[in-house]
Amino acid sequence: MNQTRRTFLQNTAVVTAASLLAPIQNISANEFKNITAKAGYELLFMQTDWGFDGTRDEFCAAAKKEGYEGIEVWWTDKPEDQKELFDAVKKHKLQIGFLCAGNQSNADEHFALFKKNLDAICANAYQKPVYVNCHSGRDYFTYEQNKQLIDYTTAKTKSSGIPIYHETHRSRMMFAAHVTRNFAEKNADLRLTLDISHWCAVHESLLGDQKETIDYLLKRVDHIHSRIGHPEGPQVNDPRAPEWENAVKAHLAWWDKVIAYKKEKGERMTILTEFGPPDYMPTLPYTRQPVADQWAINVYMMNLLRKRYQ
Repeated sequence: MNQTRRTFLQNTAVVTAASLLAPIQNISANEFKNITAKAGYELLFMQTDWGFDGTRDEFCAAAKKEGYEGIEVWWTDKPEDQKELFDAVKKHKLQIGFLCAGNQSNADEHFALFKKNLDAICANAYQKPVYVNCHSGRDYFTYEQNKQLIDYTTAKTKSSGIPIYHETHRSRMMFAAHVTRNFAEKNADLRLTLDISHWCAVHESLLGDQKETIDYLLKRVDHIHSRIGHPEGPQVNDPRAPEWENAVKAHLAWWDKVIAYKKEKGERMTILTEFGPPDYMPTLPYTRQPVADQWAINVYMMNLLRKRYQ
């Protein structure tokens, strides 16, 4: 009896797993309509070092092996760390994008550190970054306090030739869709990194009631953080799981529109795969064991989106 029950459970698990994976696979294969890309369209996939336990060389080697064109990392002001980073990037023939931020709660101090970091990134003698992605300002700063960062990055992009984007991120100036629209309407040169998973959490929805605002802002996007969010958080446990099909479809629909704009204009598109480690990744109680493999999920997202958007 026990053997029969065990065999039944094992067989049921196999059949169920196979049938549940099918909808997610079909999403990547069937739903994006190809648009003929104008000359100049280029698609670059970047990998995050967030959660990677190893050296810079090991990280770059792993990213290159998986097929990434580049990496996205935080800028460091330590010369020895800069050399280690750029030696690894050069060795493995990777592009690089940098994260830049200020962290102080005082707006003037925040702006001063932000400028210092951005100036150093744009002046570094090792390698010109493909872009700079900014965790900009604070959600509690005034409009004018946050706007000074936009004004500075706009001028810096023009003087350096390096594209500089502001990320749609909780706790930062672009923390909500309607707030970001206000910035976009008043700042014609504002360009965005779209991490729309944050807005799903902030607005506790898949944003169906803000379609006009979202469509308006998608035209400002030059870089995507391809994490899947949901109404109760910025990261699903595993985008391959069938229970997240609606969330995956919603994100693909947003990203599809961005890619369509880029193809029609013949412009470069960069995508970072940014599923994170604990505590972004849910864990089992007491052990804090991650419920899924962060690296494998990011590689899955890269392959899914490359097939869809190449």
